[in-house]
Amino acid sequence: MSTCGDGSATLSLENTTRSFNSLLNSVSLWKDRDKQEVGSAVTVLLQSVELAALATALRSPERTTQNVTTESLAIQTRLVTGNCSRDSEVFTLSAHKDTMEVHCDTVTRAATQGLGAAAFISYSTLDSNISARHLSEGNLPADGKLEKCHLNSRVVSGAVGDGRPINLSRSANFTLCHRQAIKQEEEALCVYWKVVAESGSWSLDGCTAVHTNSTHTTCRCDHLSSFAILMAPTTVTESEPLTIVTYVGLALSLLCLFLAILTFLVCRSIHNVSTSLHLQLCLCLFLADLLFLIALTRTGSRVACAVIAGFLHYLFLACFTWMFLEGLHLFLTVRNLQVVNYTSASRFKKRFTYPFGYGVPALVVAISAAVNPGGYGTSKYCWLSQDRGFHWSFLGPVCAIILINITFFALTLRILRNRLSSLNADVSTLRDHRLLTFKAIAQLFILGCTWSLGLLQVGPAGTVMAYLFTIVSSLQGPFIFLVHCLLNRQVREEYRRWIKGFRTSSTKSQTSDLSMSAVPTTSTKTE
Repeated sequence: MSTCGDGSATLSLENTTRSFNSLLNSVSLWKDRDKQEVGSAVTVLLQSVELAALATALRSPERTTQNVTTESLAIQTRLVTGNCSRDSEVFTLSAHKDTMEVHCDTVTRAATQGLGAAAFISYSTLDSNISARHLSEGNLPADGKLEKCHLNSRVVSGAVGDGRPINLSRSANFTLCHRQAIKQEEEALCVYWKVVAESGSWSLDGCTAVHTNSTHTTCRCDHLSSFAILMAPTTVTESEPLTIVTYVGLALSLLCLFLAILTFLVCRSIHNVSTSLHLQLCLCLFLADLLFLIALTRTGSRVACAVIAGFLHYLFLACFTWMFLEGLHLFLTVRNLQVVNYTSASRFKKRFTYPFGYGVPALVVAISAAVNPGGYGTSKYCWLSQDRGFHWSFLGPVCAIILINITFFALTLRILRNRLSSLNADVSTLRDHRLLTFKAIAQLFILGCTWSLGLLQVGPAGTVMAYLFTIVSSLQGPFIFLVHCLLNRQVREEYRRWIKGFRTSSTKSQTSDLSMSAVPTTSTKTE
């Protein structure tokens, strides 16, 4: 009341904030107070600063934007007149290095006599003088270890109109700078000051962290209040059994993929278009799994993590692209079985397949990086961020390829059923029929069923789906090696020749050693 006067005089934001400096400078004395007393004092302080800032802005219509920075706080206010079509759709207010983005409609809906006001306040030292453990509400997911929680940003406030609470039709975004770099075992929580019975505490209700990196966190909130970033022990941790399954399964998959790659390269009797497609798929999957295994959680360097995420994005997309080419090749092969003519399928030229198989993923990654370069890498994993739906730059092409290959598989089964009986007797044997059907089913499994489980890792069944996805993904390498190598008659014959040649070579070596040891040693004796 002493700050705003009788309601008629023009106010200065500098003069308004000066009266709060002494109070903010004495906040450190609150630490020894009772929790209820501290909560009430903080509530009164935050609300008083918001109301004073808004009143100052509304009482100074000639100044559209006002800024002030003192030793204890920084404030920016903005006035909005008229309708939103004449102004920017979203206003950005800054104080210190923190920002608030609020939609124009939010300001105009809270207008007083046709004049809307928005205020953003950032407190310099309030966070360091208020104990997060002492003031946190019980619903914070800290696993009962609130003593390990701490505020890691300035306390900020956002308000519109005359300070009365309003329902936001559009969410407001707050980007807060971290005081300290986030540790790997911590997670950033967006909390707001919840007022209950004239007191208050930090609460998670209505606020979500939409983007976090080592320097700042962006919070999306469906209401305006005072906000901060609370660091808490990581609540979502990967269980030890799942970690063991991941490492053991991926190691087995890498071994089988390596053996399959050697087989496709060395076994000359099976060199054809289909083998070439299998080889490229195995190479991409081998590199992707290897990089995934050794570098996914290494988020120490922001740039290195973004590069790793980009390579993983490219390699897994390349896997699906080669899977698409395999599905297309299988369809063309089966379609021409009626006349035992593989001409169309054999027209898969390298000059077309290689640019498509490696060029399309590169194009997707390049476009994604150009649109949102900050989407690569998060605070926990070197993978794609979910901010602004960026992860759909991977899931979108994956879903499209899975649907296309399911279509190829359905058409393949239809052709096998309708036309296989009309083929020549040497082709339409029961053994070939079973072999082609089995390969078609196996192809579908390789082309997408494994990865479909990854899309279901949400909701109550998320943990179960995580185990299923990890186990089935780990079986991809052994499955490819089994289907395309061990169950291939020509490959088995090559294996037999190699084993026979190795045994023959070993036998000759042993015979030679025995022969050399049987040669008598002569010596000349002089009597």
